[in-house]
Amino acid sequence: MNWPPSTMATQHPDNACAPWWKRDGSAYISTIDEIEELITLFSQLPIDEYMWDWEGKHVDEAVGEKIYAQAEKLLDKRPLGKELHLTYRIPAFEKEKLHRRMARAFMNILSLNDLAKEIGVHSPPVHEMFLPLTMSASQVIQVRRAFMKVAEYHSAVFNDNKKETSFPPETVCVTPLVEDTSSMFNIESILCPYWEVLQNENGISAVYGQRVFLARSDPALNTGMVPAVLAIKAALSTIAGLSERFGFPVYPVIGTGSLPFRGSVNPSYTEVFLEQYAGVRTYSIQSAFRYDYEMDKVIKALETIKKEAPLRDAQRISHEDKEKLMILSDALASYWRGTIEAIAPQINMISHFVPGRRERLQHIGLFGYNRGVGSVTLPRAITFTAALYSIGVPPELIATGRGLRHALKEGMIDLIDRTYPALRADLAHAGKYVNHENITLLAAEHEAFSDIKNDIASVEEYLGAHLGPQQPHHIVHRNLTSSLYHRLREEETDAKSIISDIEEAAKIRKSLG
Repeated sequence: MNWPPSTMATQHPDNACAPWWKRDGSAYISTIDEIEELITLFSQLPIDEYMWDWEGKHVDEAVGEKIYAQAEKLLDKRPLGKELHLTYRIPAFEKEKLHRRMARAFMNILSLNDLAKEIGVHSPPVHEMFLPLTMSASQVIQVRRAFMKVAEYHSAVFNDNKKETSFPPETVCVTPLVEDTSSMFNIESILCPYWEVLQNENGISAVYGQRVFLARSDPALNTGMVPAVLAIKAALSTIAGLSERFGFPVYPVIGTGSLPFRGSVNPSYTEVFLEQYAGVRTYSIQSAFRYDYEMDKVIKALETIKKEAPLRDAQRISHEDKEKLMILSDALASYWRGTIEAIAPQINMISHFVPGRRERLQHIGLFGYNRGVGSVTLPRAITFTAALYSIGVPPELIATGRGLRHALKEGMIDLIDRTYPALRADLAHAGKYVNHENITLLAAEHEAFSDIKNDIASVEEYLGAHLGPQQPHHIVHRNLTSSLYHRLREEETDAKSIISDIEEAAKIRKSLG
């Protein structure tokens, strides 16, 4: 049994370049392409798990049948549900109500398990689903009980109540996917009631234990990069303690992108992120990681994750320090939100030109999901990140300078350095893509960009180094962002040229956003 999986491929559309397996040379991956992608990744990379996304995008509901039909030899050697894992991210709650599209995912899991049983497979092919935007134990409990009811109805209608014709529904676990910093800092309020229910109902698998999925991109979008990392570190510490208290293994999953704002998980940064997120047992391997780096570097990084992640234990954070981190995060988040609300028109204008990479649906949820908070609306995290990088304003730096000054004043710089040891590396990496000229021009028109300019000065003081291009390709990136800034100001916008500049800059930094 290969559990827990260390490397989980996801469908997050952050790749700048075309996948090597795309015959048409396009960077766009359609729903039809995703079956080929899944099989190719399992066949050619050290990938243990693939997250099949039912939330926020179109989905091929025949995924199970197609995998068994098209990858028979692969699955004979590495059985699905045992050596390889297919995990569904199901639709989120909608205003505290179960979303009607959940039923499709439930029935798909049950039907696929029936098929597996019929063809002699010995493990359920899908034994877990991630519940997005989990903010309370009641949500996860409600979904689990809804699934059990659907499973009972499914068995009565399609299996004539003969349980031996399928795998028991209890083998399917509902895992909370936590996406906001407040819930991460208080994650015990979600996990303790949920796990107590599972223990009372014999729902803890002796084989699988439990997993907890911590998002990294959307907390950064909602509060800024530093609060997102501090919240995750606090959550990992709490989860480690709860695992000891409850007496079963817990395997945290983290959802990270390639750029520092979204997690810094990429093939060039392996040792840094493994140390930063010690305690994580499964890393999401998003599209940019797989398609924007050389194949040998991708394989080497994946093998390193598989070897090293299980060996690294979470940093323990005291209750006193956790309280300080919460106060600090709130302060940094207030700087972030004020600035982002002020520059939202510029972000949204650029986001219209950021090229899509997957077929998406309208999302529901928090600050960054095309829903208003206060007076603004923002794009998704990947598009948001791409928009700011495309004008030479890395979002990692926004509010961070003011936050560092606040931490210094409050005597908490050492606490940040201990809790976020990769901060200097993250800021230095993002700083290579700063376009000082653009920021100066923007600051002359918008006061919020003056705050960002001051943030950058404070970050430079913290690092003891000037931010800006360091290598020739960084200079090319800066020139592209200058070109894009001026193209956007033309009376007749040349959309094709703007999109081209965005894509070329993304290829240089090895991620769309």
